[in-house]
Formats: sequence, C-alpha cells, structure tokens
Amino acid sequence: MGRVAVVTGAASGMGLAIAQRLAGRGDRVALVDLDGEGAERAAAELGADVAMGAAVDVSDRGAVDAALASVRERFGPIEIMVTSAGFDRFDAFTDITVESWERMLAVNLTGTFHCVQAAVPDMLAAKWGRIVTISSSSAQSGAARMAHYVASKGGVIALTKALALELAPNGITVNTIPPGFILTPMARRAEERGDLPSLEAVAARTPVRRAGTADDIAAACAFLCSDEAGYITGQALNVNGGWYL
Repeated sequence: MGRVAVVTGAASGMGLAIAQRLAGRGDRVALVDLDGEGAERAAAELGADVAMGAAVDVSDRGAVDAALASVRERFGPIEIMVTSAGFDRFDAFTDITVESWERMLAVNLTGTFHCVQAAVPDMLAAKWGRIVTISSSSAQSGAARMAHYVASKGGVIALTKALALELAPNGITVNTIPPGFILTPMARRAEERGDLPSLEAVAARTPVRRAGTADDIAAACAFLCSDEAGYITGQALNVNGGWYL
C-alpha cells in the first residue's frame, strides 16, 4: 500500500481534491478540517480502508496533536503532510482589527506550523517525507484589502523555504503551491459578497483563458508528494494559468 498522508482543509475545495488524488493513487489519507462532518463524509466516500476524517481547528495545537495521534494509530507514521486549511477576508487596512489580524495568522500561518511540526518527527525517523504547503499567489503579487491574508500566506512561503533547507539532509522535501485564480467554494463566496469581480471575467484575462480547478492543484501536489520529486525542494510551484508575478 502507498504512503500515509494528512491533508488539512480537506472537507471541500482544493484540500478535498488533493485528498481524493492521493487516495486514488493508493495512499492512506486523513482528511482534517474544521468542518468535521464534511471531512468524515468525504472520507466515507473514499472508503474506510484508505481514508479517515477528523474535526480539527489547526490553530489549536492540542487538537492537531490529538488528530495526528489518531492517524498514527489507524494508519501508521505520517509520511506526507499537505496544509491546505485556511481562510480569507477582505478589509481595508485601516479597518483590520487586532483580533482579525491575529486570527488570520493563527489559522493560515501558525496552523501550518502546528501541522508540519507535529508530523515531522515521523519523517525524520523514516528519513523520508513530503511536505506541501498551500500558500497564495497574492503573497507574491500583493492584493488590496487583504493585508492580513497576504501577510499570513507570505509567511507560509517563507516558512516553506526555511524548512526545505533544514530538512533536506533527512530526505524530506518541503515545497509550496501558490494557487492563482482557482474556482473553489471560497472564491464563489467572495464573488457573491462583491469582494471579487466576476470570476468569468477574471478567467477571460488569464493567459490560458480559463480559471484553475481544484484538480489542477491536486495534480501538482501529487507530483510534489511523489518519489519522482525527490530532487525538488524549497520551491514555489506556481499553478496560476500563466500569470506573471
């Protein structure tokens, strides 16, 4: 059987597509999400022999540690960690509250730290591991009314690069995927709120003339989590339809 993987934010969108792709190639996958019911439903559809779901707030280190302990008990040591959990907000910089800033960093950046740090001991023991963080192209280009989100995702990119250098001698690769314009439930909600322009209009301006899909992200992530990608680490694989950042 394949590797043991944990995917956060896996109840929907990119995280779900990644979990499905990894399970489809034979990995055993733990789907972790704040929406525990959604994660468990998705895991049940994949099958109890290859998937399990867990309700976890990734900003809560105790909850992360408990979830990963249950993964080890069910499937064994963790070999792949994909951190897709996160959320966005649109606020003018002068309107960002301290509480909103801290919550954004707690989930998007500190949550990534918690999940990776909790999984790394298994990889160090095995002398093999694959870590993929999901960041954002907005952290490369900047984005108005998203200073808190951009800062959190920029931190994810920087953390990825630091860990890549530290963990490379142990057979562990660490890469990030900064998605460009991807059709996800989160993007649709932003469009409905008026925080984003028409998604179809944005897609028409994308060099490949379409929006990205969750499957586009999943395909790139599955490659980075493979044996074949063992010489790739510390990289930002820009899955963005050709936008120049």
